[in-house]
Amino acid sequence: KGANFEGIRELVSKAGCKMNLGEGNTLGGTASVAVSAEEARAHRLAMFEKKKTAASAPASDSNEKTVAEAPNADADMQEKEAAAETAGKTDENADADMKDADPENTDGTKEDTEMKDATTDEPEMVDPTEKLSKEDIETLESMGFTTLRAQKGLLNGGENVQGAIDWIGDHQEDADIDDPIPKVPKAGGVAQSYKCNDCGRILSNMANLELHANKTGHSDFEESTQCVKALTPEEKEKKIAEVKALLKAKRAEREALEKVEDVDREKQRRSMGKEIKKTREEMEQQARKHEARLRRKEKEDFKRERARIRAEIEKDKLERKAHHGKKTSKLGVDGYNPDAIQYNVNAEGGTAEHPHKKMKANVAKIDEYIKKVSSYKAGGDGGKCLKILLAYVKNVVEKPEEDKFKRINMENKIYKTKVKPFVGAKALLLAIGFVPNASNDAMILSPDAKAETLAETKEKLAAAYEAY
Repeated sequence: KGANFEGIRELVSKAGCKMNLGEGNTLGGTASVAVSAEEARAHRLAMFEKKKTAASAPASDSNEKTVAEAPNADADMQEKEAAAETAGKTDENADADMKDADPENTDGTKEDTEMKDATTDEPEMVDPTEKLSKEDIETLESMGFTTLRAQKGLLNGGENVQGAIDWIGDHQEDADIDDPIPKVPKAGGVAQSYKCNDCGRILSNMANLELHANKTGHSDFEESTQCVKALTPEEKEKKIAEVKALLKAKRAEREALEKVEDVDREKQRRSMGKEIKKTREEMEQQARKHEARLRRKEKEDFKRERARIRAEIEKDKLERKAHHGKKTSKLGVDGYNPDAIQYNVNAEGGTAEHPHKKMKANVAKIDEYIKKVSSYKAGGDGGKCLKILLAYVKNVVEKPEEDKFKRINMENKIYKTKVKPFVGAKALLLAIGFVPNASNDAMILSPDAKAETLAETKEKLAAAYEAY
């Protein structure tokens, strides 16, 4: 919408401003007159000269002039800029004139350049011993101290004799006690920079101070009269080259370290891979050995069982030969088969119906019964029978108060298939005290059974099962 000139005039009249600003005036009060480029340049140079003069003036005059001339400097600068714009200068000519007036401003930062130009003069240095009392120095000299030590004692001991004596007594063994006293900046000088008390670095302006504080964490700063000279373009290029070289060296060092770490990681990865491969091969080798042992055991068991069967066949042949081709034992319907396995089976394959024959058992033949059961090697049937017999006797011995272990169900599938078919199994149970009930479907432990016999039988069964 543009500027509201009517509103501006109302605000000026309400504020009580009696001056008619007119049109085209700057805030500094300069009239809108045409100024040539040379005149604008001369105005800027005059402004910089004023700043230099104010910086080299005494402290009291500088403090007063700083407050009074600061707004005038800004006003003069604004007047010159307005004059340059009014004269129709282009941006290129203005940049060129600014460079002529301020050759140190190579980065376009006006405030930084002005600060550097204002602090180009070195601070005045004075001898700090001039303010010391000659009477105090003579008093210390009369005590035997040298003039240099007397002066240092007064400077560091509060400028009194007692403090000087104490300080000299504490520092008389210092290596630099007899070094000359350096000059110091004159008191009351203009603060031209900032000093970091933590590291001693001189900073040109507040922006650099804040940057230094953020980077280092330092917080102890003070104003300093020492000036910071601006770097020339050659010095700037040299500094940039040094920084680039430092960054390049750091980058190369980091890359070298990363290469070493990569090599170490690769070595570790390969080492772990070798260990895993070695462990896997060892496990596979152990598995193959285990399988080979199992196969070897199966072959040996097969050979032993075949040899046993051949021995039984040869025994039958000899028996038949001795009895004119007849065999006293019975053969099953499927050829050679012990009597026990064909238990209760007739020639037609059905159950034989015959009256129950009471089996007699003797405690003295328990070892013989166990040996007969152990002789069944085919398919491990003898071992299975021994295991079940051991369970029957063990339960009775260890838990005699429980009645359920004193009864064996003869109709049970386990009993029928793994105990009843084998010669000596039932005789063993009868010998240790089990008797059939009236219905002949279970065996009950007799109250007259002896605990000693049961315990001995348990140990014998355990030994036979282990040997099997």
